[in-house]
Amino acid sequence: MNPLKALFVVALLAGAVCGNRHQSSSPSSSSSMKPSQWLSHSQLQKIPALDEVSIKKLENMPLEEGAKLLKTVYHVSQINSPLPKNYSPKPSSVPVYIVKSNGQKESTTLDKFAQTANQESNFGKQEVTIFITGLPSSSSESVEKANRELVEAYMERYNVQRQKPRSYDYSSEKNSERDSSSEWETPKQASGSLVIIDLGEKLHNLKEHAMLDVSEVGAKIAREITKLDCRKDIIHIVAQSTAAHVAGECGKEFKRLTGNKLNRITALDPAKLASQDPETLNGLARGDAIFVDAIHTSAHAMGTPNRVANADFYPNGPSESVPGANNVVEACMRATRYFAESVRPGNERNFPAVESNSFESYKSKKGYGKRVYMGIDCDEDLEGDYILEVDSSKPFGKRAPAHNFKSSESWKISSPYSRV
Repeated sequence: MNPLKALFVVALLAGAVCGNRHQSSSPSSSSSMKPSQWLSHSQLQKIPALDEVSIKKLENMPLEEGAKLLKTVYHVSQINSPLPKNYSPKPSSVPVYIVKSNGQKESTTLDKFAQTANQESNFGKQEVTIFITGLPSSSSESVEKANRELVEAYMERYNVQRQKPRSYDYSSEKNSERDSSSEWETPKQASGSLVIIDLGEKLHNLKEHAMLDVSEVGAKIAREITKLDCRKDIIHIVAQSTAAHVAGECGKEFKRLTGNKLNRITALDPAKLASQDPETLNGLARGDAIFVDAIHTSAHAMGTPNRVANADFYPNGPSESVPGANNVVEACMRATRYFAESVRPGNERNFPAVESNSFESYKSKKGYGKRVYMGIDCDEDLEGDYILEVDSSKPFGKRAPAHNFKSSESWKISSPYSRV
């Protein structure tokens, strides 16, 4: 048996014994929980080792199968915390791309990120967005597509004046979700700098995700951010999956080093942390930036249903997936695609949501309560859980304008996300 598999089995058996002790101290009760009631011997034999479960393998699994596997692996990993957090890629091996105003990119690595950015003449003049990827685009079409959409959206945001949309699909279902067009009548000009920290290329399988030392990696990123020649209160970190927890640790370390908080952290389907020190609270949490928001699109699969932010958004409620996503990777990436859609000029309010504690409650009280917006224009004074409905295909927002977006050709020529 694979060593990691054996470790899982030992942890599982130990957890079953501990579970008995917590049930009751009586002999009859203590023997009621047997290992076979957790998983059968054949099921234990079929559990793959963490390093055997690649992101590509999950992408090729049916949604239900992938979600079930992730739940089993996560449940077993939590018993007696058997997994050490000892994986931290060298900064010199983590790719970083600084995207110029014309869409071209400057390639560097994490250890040289600040030095390279400071050499760019217009870097940090206005807002700075740091996108930390959490899954590998090189081995996943879903990840590649989502990342490309987000980068292209920021290229439009930083290079095109936002204008009132001219064409809408006034179909009965979508029209009911749209607000008055008066909200679109004040165009805004946005400008800024985009940085991509491609941590996802170092996280190809569940072992690397589960054993990633989010505190160490986050601290490395924070130290580079402190070296940037720009105002630090204009920095917005957008991070996927496990990288969302890296962003949280980055925020903690940044405050420790400077005494100040980062402006905003946006978590795109923040992952469950499979390996945690029970004596240490780590990962993303409210307070890691002035404002923290999260979009949960695979809460019961690759993501977590737990609140991790000031404002947590649950499209179609906490579930394994969202409409139109056929596997757990695609479901996870929908958070990135939703956020990208909101970044597109004119679409900042495509995702209206209301505060609710369940999708059923949202459906029964639809239209009531304060309306807020998931995405780039999320009000930064929000607190609580928010539910909304999304469509199964692009555009995903219920009040989305019915026009096709043009890709940034200059970006696509040199983009690491140009395969799809």
